[in-house]
Amino acid sequence: MATRRIKNMEEFAEVSGISRPTLSKFFHDPESVRKTTRARIESALEDYDYRPNIFAINQNRKLTKTIGILVPYLADPFFAEIVRLIERQCIDAGYWPIVFSAHGQTDLENNALATLQSLRPAGALIAPLGRSSDIESVRRFTDEVPTVVFDSNVKVGKAFVGSNNFQSIPMIVDYLCRSGEPPCFIEMPPVNPNANKRRDAYVQAMEQLGHDPMVIQAAGGGWEFERIGLEGGKRLIEERALPSSTLLCSNDRLAIGVLAAAYQKGLRVGHGPGCALRVAGHDDHPWSRFTCPPLTTVSQDFTSITEKSVRMLFDIIDGGADPEGRPEHLFDGKLILRDSA
Repeated sequence: MATRRIKNMEEFAEVSGISRPTLSKFFHDPESVRKTTRARIESALEDYDYRPNIFAINQNRKLTKTIGILVPYLADPFFAEIVRLIERQCIDAGYWPIVFSAHGQTDLENNALATLQSLRPAGALIAPLGRSSDIESVRRFTDEVPTVVFDSNVKVGKAFVGSNNFQSIPMIVDYLCRSGEPPCFIEMPPVNPNANKRRDAYVQAMEQLGHDPMVIQAAGGGWEFERIGLEGGKRLIEERALPSSTLLCSNDRLAIGVLAAAYQKGLRVGHGPGCALRVAGHDDHPWSRFTCPPLTTVSQDFTSITEKSVRMLFDIIDGGADPEGRPEHLFDGKLILRDSA
């Protein structure tokens, strides 16, 4: 029998090694946690002779109908479109979505999470910054609030939903190799896990097709992807440093900057006589069909990603049971052929 007197749930969580959210779920409904976890809690209750204040637990469980949505950069039309779809589904289900943008900054992401947690939301759908996230702060939030992560696969939350980069990148690499010169890959300093996955998928695809990978990193940082593509593209063209006339950019926003660089340097982009470069991207950014020329790219399945993310979150909120092993749901992309490549 333990001699330490446990005063509250926080102390019990500390001595038992079981998270506070899991304990709350157990005291509300013991069947909502796994059998092994339930046995550990029951054993710890006996060891420490702890009896929780059920009234306080029930008071703390009074959650709003709020769903928090956090994205890294709401000015990016890619995230704006995803947020639009998520908001609509939450409203249709009777929830009230509240949207936060980290504006590409770690401190603003932390502030958004703290503010959201203070509102006692029913759950959250978040796309963390990724490499610049304060991972422990994000993890503390997801330990307290039922959370599904989308787009940026930071290892937190109950589940992840995103795109299958190891399907989409090889698909467009294969097309570019079949239809012209094998592509070089233009990236920028990575801002989230997708960037590294896309580079690795490109290298793997090129090697499998018997070609040497050609990775070029455009200098710059932050979320001004178009500026990075413009400045990096102009430099590469001026220095005649492009190893191929086919350019595959890590994302469409970077490709939009490269298209502008080619225009400013008097190079025609596309197929056929007089064309000096082919340029392709990834994401099917909402503006990619309106570039000049329209951008060849890979379309992410916006609808499936948002519907799956929201549905999983509602299941967690309604059922109270954690998905087994933090499942990851990846959706394949679709090749979108336009005039640029």
